[in-house]
Amino acid sequence: MRLVFAGTPAVAVPALDALLASGHDVVAVVTRPDRRAGRGRKVAASPVAERVRAADVELLQPERATDEAFVARLAELAPDCCPVVAYGALLQALVLAIPRHGWVNLHFSVLPAWRGAAPVQHALRAGDDVTGATVFQLVPEMDAGPVYGTVTESVRPRDTAGELLDRLASGGAELLVRVLDGIADGSVVAVPQPADGVSYAPKITSADAQVDWRQPAHAVDRQVRALTPVPGAWTTVHGQRLKLGPVEPADPDVDLAPGQLTVAKAGVFVGTATAPVRLGTVQPQGRPSMDAGAWARGARGVEGAVLGAPA
Repeated sequence: MRLVFAGTPAVAVPALDALLASGHDVVAVVTRPDRRAGRGRKVAASPVAERVRAADVELLQPERATDEAFVARLAELAPDCCPVVAYGALLQALVLAIPRHGWVNLHFSVLPAWRGAAPVQHALRAGDDVTGATVFQLVPEMDAGPVYGTVTESVRPRDTAGELLDRLASGGAELLVRVLDGIADGSVVAVPQPADGVSYAPKITSADAQVDWRQPAHAVDRQVRALTPVPGAWTTVHGQRLKLGPVEPADPDVDLAPGQLTVAKAGVFVGTATAPVRLGTVQPQGRPSMDAGAWARGARGVEGAVLGAPA
């Protein structure tokens, strides 16, 4: 089939690579425009754009998917199907109707669970034992279209969102190619999602990423792993933001109030509503990431400080 692929972040690259290596013809790729990013505010291309520029494939970067020039060019390309992975913009009915087999989306959950922008983060934070990836037909309602196929993936006890997403991106890429093969030969039919079991995974906000030390240790652990590597869980110490890498629930042999920090030979510990947790890596405001022990030894007044307390 003639395909126009749409995707933007690094998690979309495995699917693009799989399609480029398949028997299908990727005639163009759609991604978000280059943006200024980082401390230097330099213009940076998306990971998908960087991958496409190394291949002999047309690259389309409309400001909006409704731009007349983009819609006209998509119609000229006459794709049979448009696979999409984390493109990052809503697609209107006019655009959805152009390919004869529609737009087919790879989503990183087992739908109808965790519809929305951050399914992996929400699955980890909720303590799900199993998640997966789903390929479904895009419709105007968010992540509600009929399903072509799914794969499942066990959640490992110490998974971060980045680690889990890497595995889902790989398995999902293989699923996407199989689904497109099935659409091409007529062997795959989309099935409506069940009405029961719907849950939502909205975009993570900065407030969502702030650790509440009044939670139990297992909830703090899940929250930090769910937000690693991005956007990163955080707290404050003496009013300054401190970004947190994964923590580890510790033996309850240290008596600490929620948020209270102590430095011991075995590590840097912070109290929660239950047992303390041991900090792994931290990133003080304006500084690089470092081991929590090195940070605590070099910082002033952290022994006994209450993380998250007002300055």
